[in-house]
Amino acid sequence: MVAGVALVPNWSAGAAVTDDPTVDAATKATFQRLADAVFTDRTQALVDGAGSAGTRHTSGFSGSVRLSGGQTHEQTSALTTLRARKSLLAKLGEKYKAGSTKVTLDATHVAGRRAQVAVTETTTLTYDKATAKGPKTTGFQAHHELTFKADRQGDWQLTGIKDTDDGYLAVNQVATPSVAKAKTTADDGPPDAPRASTSRFGAANPKNFSASGYDYQAMVAYAQEYWNNYNPAYPDYNGQGDGGDCTNFVSQVLKAGGWKHVPGYTNDFHKWFGTADIQSDSFVGVNEFSWFALSSKRVTPLANVYQLDVGDVLQMDFNRDGSKDHSMIVTYRDRYGVPYVTYHSTNTYNRSVASLVASYPNAYYYAYRT
Repeated sequence: MVAGVALVPNWSAGAAVTDDPTVDAATKATFQRLADAVFTDRTQALVDGAGSAGTRHTSGFSGSVRLSGGQTHEQTSALTTLRARKSLLAKLGEKYKAGSTKVTLDATHVAGRRAQVAVTETTTLTYDKATAKGPKTTGFQAHHELTFKADRQGDWQLTGIKDTDDGYLAVNQVATPSVAKAKTTADDGPPDAPRASTSRFGAANPKNFSASGYDYQAMVAYAQEYWNNYNPAYPDYNGQGDGGDCTNFVSQVLKAGGWKHVPGYTNDFHKWFGTADIQSDSFVGVNEFSWFALSSKRVTPLANVYQLDVGDVLQMDFNRDGSKDHSMIVTYRDRYGVPYVTYHSTNTYNRSVASLVASYPNAYYYAYRT
């Protein structure tokens, strides 16, 4: 999701809180249990037959640690939004029959009556209509920063939750993403990508997997291996302020499937290359990737997101300002014609396009046949 020239790799995404080794284990465990309950409730709100208001995991917390009044309201609002999202997903043909969430503490810092806690959430959702050869689950890892405040009796209240990844695309998240603006270049004019419809379904446009000479199974294998286990042969841009690692990951996948380097200046969108030491803007930048892919004829636009197939690329413009914000690679297409995408920032595998449309119904979508 990077859009710019001065790109500095970050090797510790989601770890903004400085860990305090003097915080006792019992306090840490208390923070962890409440954080786990908060995100478990949000996951269960998406599961068919679960997540009702009377079965909240957070309802059992009181005394030494609990939600503040304001955070209770935020949690209620989030669960309401997620239940509406579940209903929309059902209309699009997608349901989850089970979900699991685990939260681990990465860092804890206590200063007086205030505490900051960095956590990693690992969530898996099981598809209700999994096919014999299709993905049975979708999942992601997300990083959050929680703030706590203690009262005079020493009881902790959770007062705030901030998502610290650059992606903000997990299906159980409701926060509006903070969108980075793209840097445009003064050149011969980058090509515009036509928007893709999200209507279910679009006109058929079957993919000829042998026409391009690319190895699409190699792309899928690479995405499966590195969706959450970043390849050390490339920098990791999934740091706060770096813009995200999504396009860097998509470029790596395409390279694994046969896309060849086009060397040159890093800020020339007609060039495309990426190694451990240097990457072109088109290799790591959302808009620059689109400009290169279209101008080089390596992709053709698709009229509808449901025409996407394995190895194709999907991009999104969250706030419809003309600057694309996120890149994803298609790693599966089910027998109902629904594509599934895998991406970095937030690290996610086999998420259905229907889920994206349900989560961001007002975004602009751009679909590319590779």
